[in-house]
This record gives sequence, C-alpha cells and structure tokens, in this order.
Amino acid sequence: MKLMTKEEKNIIVNNLTEEFKAAGSIVVVNYKGSTHRNLETLRVTAKESSVKVRVAKNTLVNVALKNADLPLLDLKAENMFIWANDQITACKVAEKFASENKSTFIIKGGIIEGQIADAAKVNAFAKLPGREELLGMLASVWMGPVRNFTIGLDALRRQKEETAA
Repeated sequence: MKLMTKEEKNIIVNNLTEEFKAAGSIVVVNYKGSTHRNLETLRVTAKESSVKVRVAKNTLVNVALKNADLPLLDLKAENMFIWANDQITACKVAEKFASENKSTFIIKGGIIEGQIADAAKVNAFAKLPGREELLGMLASVWMGPVRNFTIGLDALRRQKEETAA
C-alpha cells in the first residue's frame, strides 16, 4: 500500500474544500460490501445527475469541511461521500441507490444547507420534488387559469353558434 505524500494530501484537501464550499448537500454512506460493478453504476447515475462521488480519507474530508466553514462530521470506518450543488439531488441519488442495495450501501448522514443531518433527514430530502419537478408543477399552476379561460371561451363560442343556428 502506497502512502500519500503531503503534496497529494494537500491537492485532495484543496479540491474537496472548493467542492464542499459550493455543495448544498453532502451525503456520507457506508459502501462496505458493494461490488465494483455496483459502485460504477452509482458513479454513472451520479454523473448523469451532476452529482459527485468520492472515497477519501476521513481525516482529509474533515480538514476540507473545516476549510469550507462547514461542521465537522464524526467519521468512522470506510465512507463514500456524495455531494451536489443543490440540497436534494445528492440525497435522491444516495437514497435510490441505498434502496436498491440495502445490505451493502447504507446512508449514515451528512450535511444539508450547512447543518449536520442524520440519515432520516437525508431520506426526507430525497423524497422532496426536484427542481425539474417543481418547475413542472409551477408551469401547470400558471397554465391553469389560461386553460380554464380557453375552455370558457370555447363553451361561449359553442353556445353562440347554437343560438345563431
């Protein structure tokens, strides 16, 4: 096993610090027992959702969290870190993968909106609608009055045609 040099550690800490500063959520998971194929599936899914996934030493992650002015996590054993710029996407990706791989992929908790979150809070955020879903809901609400107005105009037109005939 090759030991990391101080320069390599500094590069990792600096990269994680910059990433964590922009992150809306960071999810910590235990991935022990996961197969390489499963983890690659997770990485592909995460990349498609603009979510980042990384395994790093707990001490380096806590240094990066401290540098990013985020609360430190009580990190033990092997951990994988999943983060995204918004608060929901990383939670959704982690929760979906955890539900498909219950015995080998367990959400431990994380940081959401700069606050430490337990696994239950991560799962609760995962159930919230995402940005695209919210935009769709908003568009539907905005279109409701237009739709009703159009239906009303069409009914008025039909009524006028019937009375004229």
